[in-house]
Amino acid sequence: MIANSAHAVPNQERDDEISLTKPLISQENYRHNEVDQLYRNTQDLEGQLPSCKNNGASFARTSLNLTNAVSGIGVLLMPYALSQGGWLSLVIFLLVGILCYYTGILIQRCMRADPSINSYPDIGRYAFGPIGQNIIAAFMYIELYLVAISFLILEGDNLDKLFPGTRVEFSFIKLEGKKLFLLLAAGIILPTTWVRDMAMLAYVSAIGLVASVVLTGSLIWACIADTGFQHAKGDVFNLQGLPTALGLYFVCFAGHAVFPTIYSSMRNKNQFSKVLFISTILCTLNYGLTAILGYLIYGNEVQSQVTLNLPSEKIYTKIAIYTTLINPLGKYALLISPITCAIEQRISPVVKRSTSFAIRTLVLSSTVVLASSVPFFGYLMSFIGSFLSVMATVLFPCVCYLKIYRTFRVVSFELVAILFILIIGILVAVIGAYTSLQQIISSL
Repeated sequence: MIANSAHAVPNQERDDEISLTKPLISQENYRHNEVDQLYRNTQDLEGQLPSCKNNGASFARTSLNLTNAVSGIGVLLMPYALSQGGWLSLVIFLLVGILCYYTGILIQRCMRADPSINSYPDIGRYAFGPIGQNIIAAFMYIELYLVAISFLILEGDNLDKLFPGTRVEFSFIKLEGKKLFLLLAAGIILPTTWVRDMAMLAYVSAIGLVASVVLTGSLIWACIADTGFQHAKGDVFNLQGLPTALGLYFVCFAGHAVFPTIYSSMRNKNQFSKVLFISTILCTLNYGLTAILGYLIYGNEVQSQVTLNLPSEKIYTKIAIYTTLINPLGKYALLISPITCAIEQRISPVVKRSTSFAIRTLVLSSTVVLASSVPFFGYLMSFIGSFLSVMATVLFPCVCYLKIYRTFRVVSFELVAILFILIIGILVAVIGAYTSLQQIISSL
């Protein structure tokens, strides 16, 4: 069957989906004979996907899950990102949101290519074989590892904000400040990494949605009760800080690695594009509002985590920080689990519980060491966004889509648009990665 061929051209999205979910070029515009033949012979693959019956995720549940996947600690970065790029960079922020939405649709189309595709690396395998699968998996693991490190940095920074001057001494060992709280956070997180059933931790991670709303509410509270808009002017545009801002904007919409999993869990997969649209709109509004409020209140003095600007003694600061800190504590194990599982599978198909505990403890310990060595939250997140997230959200979806659907054979508006997106992605990845690495090195 053509659907099982690596060069199959699956059907495009159905009519009940919104406009951007449909191909930018219609089927009739494909003039190549082979492509035309493939389109005529290809049947709707949706009916061939495994049936979810009644236990598939509903539209509302999927919307919640996808919004939770996209929304996260990026909300803390938005005021800082805006201060780096200036007010006009908000236009770029909106363009990044639209671009990431469209590449999410490309992932959906790649998922429809074959029923055996259940994950992001599976898309790489279907398009380019084992090499494509390994490359995508490697980038995913590196991104997850660095995000896990950023979670620990966030915990250390904000706990030090709440409890400044805290120190502990054991004979010749003295721990204080951020390093003390890094170890404390790691001690709390460690038992969660030993849990092999990550489903129970998914409920804890859902607090991220609440944390985002609480943070925005805290900024509104701070503005009304105390500070007001003291820095209402700000920079109109800052070209020098634009690479950093771009990287952070991509962090905000970087959830593409889990899109295939969420898509596969849906009861009605035709509604994925609508779910993605709703999630993108909600996250854009929340991110944008937080960025504007934070920049209006603190201006260019805003820190990489806006919670660090809030006055320590205020109740809204404690609420914002405590709520924000819960999110990484729950999500760390979810992020690190694919890495530890991959290591365990490399060692043996069946790993002893003690060996599993040791592996997960060592992985956590390595992130603690690196978090202590590179405590620059904003620069690290900028590198993750500008390089790793751009690869996952821009380059991989476009390249895999072009290969699976073979649209590169015909010059079309869709091909030109995707190539333009690829060029933007490459420029952002190269310039942003160079800038952020330079900032990290110069700050060591």
